[in-house]
Amino acid sequence: MSYVCSNFHCVFSTKDRRPFIIPPLRERLWPFLGGIARENGMKALSIGGVEDHVHILLSLPATMPVAKAMQLIKGGSSKWVHETFPDQHLFAWQTKYGAFSVSVSQVEKTITYIQNQPEHHQKLSFQEEFVALLKKHNIDYDERYLWG
Repeated sequence: MSYVCSNFHCVFSTKDRRPFIIPPLRERLWPFLGGIARENGMKALSIGGVEDHVHILLSLPATMPVAKAMQLIKGGSSKWVHETFPDQHLFAWQTKYGAFSVSVSQVEKTITYIQNQPEHHQKLSFQEEFVALLKKHNIDYDERYLWG
Protein backbone atom coordinates (compact mmCIF):
# COMPACT_ATOMS: atom_id res chain seq x y z
CA MET A 1 0.00 0.00 0.00
CA SER A 2 1.24 3.47 -0.87
CA TYR A 3 0.55 6.44 1.39
CA VAL A 4 0.36 9.75 -0.40
CA CYS A 5 -0.72 13.25 0.57
CA SER A 6 -1.31 15.33 -2.54
CA ASN A 7 -3.15 18.60 -1.95
CA PHE A 8 -3.71 21.17 -4.69
CA HIS A 9 -5.23 24.64 -4.63
CA CYS A 10 -6.87 24.77 -8.06
CA VAL A 11 -8.13 27.99 -9.62
CA PHE A 12 -10.09 28.31 -12.85
CA SER A 13 -12.30 30.96 -14.36
CA THR A 14 -15.33 31.15 -16.57
CA LYS A 15 -14.63 31.68 -20.26
CA ASP A 16 -13.49 35.27 -20.80
CA ARG A 17 -14.04 35.75 -17.05
CA ARG A 18 -17.73 36.41 -17.62
CA PRO A 19 -19.76 36.75 -14.40
CA PHE A 20 -21.83 33.59 -14.96
CA ILE A 21 -21.63 32.22 -11.41
CA ILE A 22 -24.57 34.15 -9.99
CA PRO A 23 -25.77 33.34 -6.42
CA PRO A 24 -28.56 30.87 -7.40
CA LEU A 25 -26.05 28.90 -9.50
CA ARG A 26 -23.23 29.24 -6.97
CA GLU A 27 -25.20 27.76 -4.07
CA ARG A 28 -25.78 24.60 -6.11
CA LEU A 29 -22.51 24.54 -8.07
CA TRP A 30 -20.13 24.38 -5.09
CA PRO A 31 -21.77 21.21 -3.68
CA PHE A 32 -21.91 19.71 -7.17
CA LEU A 33 -18.17 20.27 -7.63
CA GLY A 34 -17.62 18.51 -4.31
CA GLY A 35 -19.76 15.62 -5.51
CA ILE A 36 -17.74 15.23 -8.71
CA ALA A 37 -14.59 15.14 -6.60
CA ARG A 38 -16.01 12.53 -4.21
CA GLU A 39 -17.34 10.30 -7.01
CA ASN A 40 -13.87 10.24 -8.55
CA GLY A 41 -11.90 9.42 -5.40
CA MET A 42 -10.84 13.00 -4.60
CA LYS A 43 -11.64 15.05 -1.52
CA ALA A 44 -12.76 18.64 -1.92
CA LEU A 45 -11.46 20.25 1.27
CA SER A 46 -12.82 23.69 0.36
CA ILE A 47 -14.67 25.29 -2.53
CA GLY A 48 -15.30 28.98 -3.03
CA GLY A 49 -15.08 31.83 -5.44
CA VAL A 50 -16.98 34.69 -6.98
CA GLU A 51 -18.93 35.43 -10.17
CA ASP A 52 -16.09 34.70 -12.58
CA HIS A 53 -13.90 32.04 -11.01
CA VAL A 54 -13.59 29.11 -8.60
CA HIS A 55 -11.03 28.05 -6.03
CA ILE A 56 -11.04 24.43 -4.92
CA LEU A 57 -8.66 22.75 -2.50
CA LEU A 58 -8.40 19.14 -3.59
CA SER A 59 -6.78 16.13 -2.00
CA LEU A 60 -5.98 13.81 -4.88
CA PRO A 61 -5.47 10.05 -4.79
CA ALA A 62 -1.97 8.81 -5.68
CA THR A 63 -3.11 7.62 -9.08
CA MET A 64 -4.76 10.85 -10.25
CA PRO A 65 -2.83 13.59 -12.04
CA VAL A 66 -4.09 17.12 -11.47
CA ALA A 67 -4.86 17.48 -15.20
CA LYS A 68 -7.29 14.55 -14.98
CA ALA A 69 -8.89 16.02 -11.85
CA MET A 70 -9.47 19.33 -13.63
CA GLN A 71 -10.86 17.58 -16.70
CA LEU A 72 -13.37 15.64 -14.58
CA ILE A 73 -14.42 18.62 -12.46
CA LYS A 74 -14.65 21.23 -15.22
CA GLY A 75 -16.20 18.90 -17.82
CA GLY A 76 -18.72 17.36 -15.45
CA SER A 77 -19.79 20.68 -13.97
CA SER A 78 -20.13 22.43 -17.34
CA LYS A 79 -22.39 19.64 -18.60
CA TRP A 80 -24.45 19.84 -15.37
CA VAL A 81 -24.83 23.63 -15.62
CA HIS A 82 -26.14 23.36 -19.17
CA GLU A 83 -28.60 20.59 -18.22
CA THR A 84 -29.77 22.16 -14.94
CA PHE A 85 -29.78 25.85 -15.87
CA PRO A 86 -31.00 26.08 -19.52
CA ASP A 87 -30.77 29.89 -19.39
CA GLN A 88 -26.99 29.50 -18.87
CA HIS A 89 -26.40 28.18 -22.42
CA LEU A 90 -23.35 30.46 -22.81
CA PHE A 91 -21.70 29.11 -19.65
CA ALA A 92 -18.23 27.66 -20.14
CA TRP A 93 -14.98 27.34 -18.23
CA GLN A 94 -11.73 28.83 -19.48
CA THR A 95 -9.49 26.08 -20.87
CA LYS A 96 -6.55 26.94 -18.64
CA TYR A 97 -6.29 26.62 -14.87
CA GLY A 98 -3.80 27.02 -12.07
CA ALA A 99 -2.91 24.23 -9.66
CA PHE A 100 -0.65 24.95 -6.72
CA SER A 101 0.65 22.35 -4.28
CA VAL A 102 -0.33 22.90 -0.66
CA SER A 103 1.57 21.41 2.25
CA VAL A 104 -0.35 20.01 5.21
CA SER A 105 0.84 22.93 7.33
CA GLN A 106 -0.88 25.36 4.93
CA VAL A 107 -4.21 23.56 4.48
CA GLU A 108 -6.14 25.57 7.10
CA LYS A 109 -4.73 28.86 5.81
CA THR A 110 -5.71 27.91 2.25
CA ILE A 111 -9.23 26.95 3.36
CA THR A 112 -9.62 30.35 5.02
CA TYR A 113 -8.34 32.06 1.88
CA ILE A 114 -10.85 30.19 -0.29
CA GLN A 115 -13.76 30.87 2.07
CA ASN A 116 -12.97 34.61 2.09
CA GLN A 117 -13.04 35.08 -1.68
CA PRO A 118 -15.88 37.67 -1.81
CA GLU A 119 -14.07 39.95 0.66
CA HIS A 120 -10.72 39.30 -1.01
CA HIS A 121 -12.02 40.41 -4.41
CA GLN A 122 -13.24 43.74 -3.14
CA LYS A 123 -9.55 44.72 -3.23
CA LEU A 124 -8.04 42.56 -5.98
CA SER A 125 -9.12 41.45 -9.47
CA PHE A 126 -8.97 37.83 -10.60
CA GLN A 127 -6.05 38.65 -12.89
CA GLU A 128 -4.07 40.30 -10.07
CA GLU A 129 -4.80 37.37 -7.76
CA PHE A 130 -3.81 34.75 -10.34
CA VAL A 131 -0.52 36.47 -11.18
CA ALA A 132 0.23 36.76 -7.45
CA LEU A 133 -0.33 32.99 -7.06
CA LEU A 134 1.97 32.27 -10.00
CA LYS A 135 4.68 34.48 -8.51
CA LYS A 136 4.25 33.03 -5.01
CA HIS A 137 4.81 29.54 -6.42
CA ASN A 138 7.70 30.61 -8.69
CA ILE A 139 5.85 29.61 -11.85
CA ASP A 140 7.18 31.21 -15.02
CA TYR A 141 4.54 32.66 -17.30
CA ASP A 142 4.23 34.82 -20.38
CA GLU A 143 1.60 37.54 -20.01
CA ARG A 144 0.77 37.23 -23.75
CA TYR A 145 -0.60 33.71 -23.23
CA LEU A 146 -2.00 33.98 -19.75
CA TRP A 147 -5.56 35.06 -20.50
CA GLY A 148 -6.27 33.45 -23.89
